[in-house]
Amino acid sequence: MMYHRHRLSNGIRLIHRPTASPVAHCGLIINAGSRDEKPEEQGLAHFIEHVIFKGTRKRKSFHILSHMENVGGEINAYTSKEETCIYGSFMHPYYERWFDIVADISFHSSFPDKELIKEKEIIIDEINAYKDSPAEQILDDFDEIIFDGHPLGRNILGTPKHLKTFDRQKIKTFIEKNHVAHELVICSIGRIDFPKLIRLAERYFGDFPTGTRQQNRQPPTHYLPRQKMVHQQNHQAHCITGNQAYDLSHERKTALSLLNNILGGPGLTSRLNMSVREKHGFCYHIESMYQPYSDSGIVSVYFGTDPGYVDKTISLISKELSRLRNHKLGSLQLQRARNQLCGQVNIAHESNLNEMLFIGKRILHFDNPETLAEINQHIGSVTAPELLEVANEIFDPIKMSFLTYKPS
Repeated sequence: MMYHRHRLSNGIRLIHRPTASPVAHCGLIINAGSRDEKPEEQGLAHFIEHVIFKGTRKRKSFHILSHMENVGGEINAYTSKEETCIYGSFMHPYYERWFDIVADISFHSSFPDKELIKEKEIIIDEINAYKDSPAEQILDDFDEIIFDGHPLGRNILGTPKHLKTFDRQKIKTFIEKNHVAHELVICSIGRIDFPKLIRLAERYFGDFPTGTRQQNRQPPTHYLPRQKMVHQQNHQAHCITGNQAYDLSHERKTALSLLNNILGGPGLTSRLNMSVREKHGFCYHIESMYQPYSDSGIVSVYFGTDPGYVDKTISLISKELSRLRNHKLGSLQLQRARNQLCGQVNIAHESNLNEMLFIGKRILHFDNPETLAEINQHIGSVTAPELLEVANEIFDPIKMSFLTYKPS
């Protein structure tokens, strides 16, 4: 797997993997997300992701949206707690078309007042729709508990109150502070000569002013486990439990990823799925999740169930966590777990789009790509004693927080 790398004269990084496929994928990843907002700016990074599509100095909203669709391509964007990404998929002859439109909306958006007003209402509707889904809302509410008082605990969408205060000046100030050259990565997988890709990147992004972000991110501190119950008018009870966890660069990140996969990952044979759903039939959906950030992380177990099964389900989860803390995996169990996670990672990389976004984020945070062979090697080097130590550190009962949505 060959990756080509280049740094533009202004500091923007470029990574590319050539492929024979007629379909290309390209993205611009910016090291700025909701955690980079001030308290009064909550939701601003996500709002910017929406309104950059609403007009530039030379294009109206329709012309932006149709620019790639007219040639059968797609353009999309997302905002996370640490990144903003604009990306697209298209037939490989249209690389320059992609660079043209992404550079235009990234650097020359005009933020028309009418569009800002309209988009605020759309995002408020998005917030309300989110609140109608307790299985999604509980994840954000749990972040507030785990990262209490820290920007990582804030909802990415923001609040209607904050949204209504955003104007063109606030948008431009945030962009000037956070969308700086050394925090930008262009990632690509497609059929194009790398020297040509460099020329396109220099032509459309080379004039972007150089610079580094002035404000430094502060890691979360002073975590205190909490238990909270919220009464809601739902049919089901929803519950989540978890703890702060390892960051992206932690030496035991891979071990925790493997442990999470064993406990409640996407496989139907995860311990939680086999115990809670298959054996006892207490719930339709149960899963564990591990999300690392640049300087912290969160691990959690979520389930939704009939109110009468909440205590029994929590008891089963506690039993499985105790097994992980007290019983070392046998060699056959460990090898099966490694094989399962390696397979999931390799299957995910079969999607060139997924791989493109993965390598872009790797460059953003570590400034070096990671090949599948290296990932597989890291997974294969995890030992049973290491998993036992991680389980006792992360799933220590006195460190676990709980949040429950109980039907009124």
